[in-house]
Amino acid sequence: MLYAYRDRNGRLERMEAGADIGAALWIDLYAPQEAQVAAVAALGLEVPTLQDMEEIEISSRLNRQGGIDYMTVVLPGLSTGQAPMAGPVTFILSESRLVTVRHHAPRPFETYPERADRSALGAGSAERIFLGLTDEIVARLADLLEGAGGELDAAARGVFGGGAQGRPEVLRQTLERVGRQGELLGRVRLALLTVERALSYFGQTLGLRMEGEELRAALKAQMRDIQALGVHADFLSTRVSLAVDATLGLINLEQNATVRIVSTVAVLFLPPTLVASVYGMNFAVMPELDAPWGYPAAIGLMIASAALTWVVFKWKRWL
Repeated sequence: MLYAYRDRNGRLERMEAGADIGAALWIDLYAPQEAQVAAVAALGLEVPTLQDMEEIEISSRLNRQGGIDYMTVVLPGLSTGQAPMAGPVTFILSESRLVTVRHHAPRPFETYPERADRSALGAGSAERIFLGLTDEIVARLADLLEGAGGELDAAARGVFGGGAQGRPEVLRQTLERVGRQGELLGRVRLALLTVERALSYFGQTLGLRMEGEELRAALKAQMRDIQALGVHADFLSTRVSLAVDATLGLINLEQNATVRIVSTVAVLFLPPTLVASVYGMNFAVMPELDAPWGYPAAIGLMIASAALTWVVFKWKRWL
């Protein structure tokens, strides 16, 4: 799909399908088809393939060709099947327009067009749209970190508050819940790293741009925000490790308690089993078998041996 936007009184206005995209300030390509790629290529911009975007070499992700900057970052979003994932997004920044190429759906690309007029940067140039979009991305990553912190708070209350004791199903769900937050934090941390690299590269070319000095303050502010979010992400990763360790510890305690009960029952029944085994032998001379008190005596011996074992265990504080 191809979404084209132009500036209309400080707002981003989506252009109608079939309009001349040569007048667009921002062209957003989402899983583009060949005809859409050819339309952008006609403007003198080379659209990378998904294979090119997934290349991990820095020279492939951040480069300048013919005065046009190509910057690729990895952002969390939803796949075409609505599954959470992290995928590459390429920013193609020329003097006259910004082109973004993506094959999944990060949320900032849906929210930014409606909020562009409320941004301090505005939407009057390709550079301002680029910084406004990256600012929206950073804000989205901050929201994800805040949501992950809330999920970890809830998991910690369940684990340390005693509500999960004796409930292995709750502990299993908590472990899955914490694991999902760990995966999310990994995607957010990767996004912060790649966005920081792209902004750093963009900062190196600010001197070549008409509004370079005006945009430098906004760029520095975004870099500070990214560094702060990186510290926050590291802190939450530590909390994930703590929550996983605590949950696994409770699971081990629950399993140990179960094994302890089974072991105790087995030990209590061991002496009566020995007595029953003795009187189950097929010897010809066993006087107790013919005595009228033989059966009650055997039962009493079994009960006494089990009771004595229980008393010894209590005295040793094994129970």
